[in-house]
Amino acid sequence: MTEQTRISSSAASALAEPEALSRGDRKLRTRAHLLAAALQLMGEGRGFGALSLREITRVAGVVPASFYRHFRDLDELGLALVEESGVTLRRLLREARRTGLPPKDILRRSVQIFRDYINAHRLHFMFVAGERSGGSALIRAAVRREERHFIDEMSHDLRQFGLMPDLSTATLQMTCGLVVTTMMNAATDFLDLPAKQAQLEREVTENFIRQLRLIFLGARAWRE
Repeated sequence: MTEQTRISSSAASALAEPEALSRGDRKLRTRAHLLAAALQLMGEGRGFGALSLREITRVAGVVPASFYRHFRDLDELGLALVEESGVTLRRLLREARRTGLPPKDILRRSVQIFRDYINAHRLHFMFVAGERSGGSALIRAAVRREERHFIDEMSHDLRQFGLMPDLSTATLQMTCGLVVTTMMNAATDFLDLPAKQAQLEREVTENFIRQLRLIFLGARAWRE
C-alpha cells in the first residue's frame, strides 16, 4: 500500500472513530487526519500555498471550525509537517551512528536509512523540498531549523565517537553542514526517480555515498 493510499484511508475514516476513544485520543486522531489530508492534497499536485482550510477539513472528514482546535492557521499546520518529517529521521540516523560499525559502514547504513525513509514518506519530503526554497518564509525558517538540528546532532556524535578529532568545532560544523546540504539535494534526486527502477536507485545511492565520502576525505585534509 502506498503512502497516498494510506493517507486516503485514514482521512476517510476520520468520522468513524470508535466512541470508546477518550477525548484526548480523538483530538490526536483528528490532528493526524488534518496533517494527512494536507499531504494527500499536495500528493495530487497542489502546492502547500494553494491549499485552503476548507479543502483540508473536507478531506479529513471534519467540520472547518474544528481545524482551529488544533492549529492557529495553515502555517502552523505546515510547521507541524516539517517537524513530523524530521524528528523520526534524525532519531533513525542517530541510531545508525551509534551501532559501533566502522565509519565507512556507518556512512553506507545512514544513506540506506535515508533513502528508505524517503521512499516510505515521499509526500512529506515532497512538501519539505518544495517549501525549502519557496512558499512561506515561516516554513522555510522551520526547514532550516531542522537542518540545523541535523548538523548539531551529527557534529556532537562525530566528536563523541572520536571521529575527525583534529578538526576545530567550526570546521566540524561546516563539514556537517555540507553533508546536510548534500543530503537534501539527494532527497530530490530520490524523489525524481521513476518508479520500479532499481538500477537507477542503486546508481543514485552510490553517487550519494561517494559525495559524502569526498566531503569527509576533504575535511580530513583540511588545514585551517
